[in-house]
Amino acid sequence: MTKVFIDGSAGTTGLRIYERLNHRSDLELISLSEETRKDPAARKDAIFCADAVFLCLPDAAAVEAVELAEGSDTVIIDTSTAHRTAEGWAYGFPELKGFREKIRASKRIANPGCHASGFIALVKPLVDLGLLASDAALTCFSLTGYSGGGKKMIAEYRDPERDVLLGAPRQYGLSQQHKHLKEMAFICGLETAPLFSPIVADYYSGMEVSVPLFTKDLKGTPEDVRRAYKAYYPGPLVHFDENCDEAGFLSAGAVAGRDDMQITVTGNDERIMLTARFDNLGKGASGAAIQNLNLVLGFDETESLFY
Repeated sequence: MTKVFIDGSAGTTGLRIYERLNHRSDLELISLSEETRKDPAARKDAIFCADAVFLCLPDAAAVEAVELAEGSDTVIIDTSTAHRTAEGWAYGFPELKGFREKIRASKRIANPGCHASGFIALVKPLVDLGLLASDAALTCFSLTGYSGGGKKMIAEYRDPERDVLLGAPRQYGLSQQHKHLKEMAFICGLETAPLFSPIVADYYSGMEVSVPLFTKDLKGTPEDVRRAYKAYYPGPLVHFDENCDEAGFLSAGAVAGRDDMQITVTGNDERIMLTARFDNLGKGASGAAIQNLNLVLGFDETESLFY
């Protein structure tokens, strides 16, 4: 039986992975006691015993875990930022052309960032197909539920005596040095990182990443963009939807609780809005990690996923 270890199973991402995998009869989940879950020797033993390991850890701890894994034949799926642009690591977004094959052949897989997943899904196909120049100066804004901030932020939002300012959406990443920017530019082949405005709001999960474009900056038409997405993303986990308008609105919570991503194009002949909607804990984190596990171990790609 395939053995899987979740290093960092107490965190938000690790907990959801555990919930999705715990019922599977084809997997055995290796667990450590509360007393040993942070002990390097115990973690190293678990890593060497496992066929695959999820790293649901801060960056420094993820780097340490990879060092602990040296000499093993274990597949590592890292959900931290540490290895997303590192040499020798496959980027875990299989819907991108050629990436699925790299994931299947790799022992080191870097799970994408949540905001980055939406931006890359929208921009990379257009750059690859020549509809958008690699030197384009892009803007991106992204709405996310507070679960993306982990246990500490969840506790802050659920505190009965919380700060009144948490009741309204809050922009962050104000220095334009958000940790996802590096992979956003690198994976898309952009010469310049986008001007990025992430916003956290008072709801648990769900993400809406938008990239506005003037059609004069396209090497094609809005209809060319729609056709490109339709061909590039046949589904089931990433899919283009032409008719998703909710009476003139697009809710960031439309696909909360699921593991797929919806791509839409709205606007007119002069200005269009590219939008990706997904769950920041689903295709933006745990769901993507499980999809990568399924691929690299030869299971059905959508096993344990909801869409």
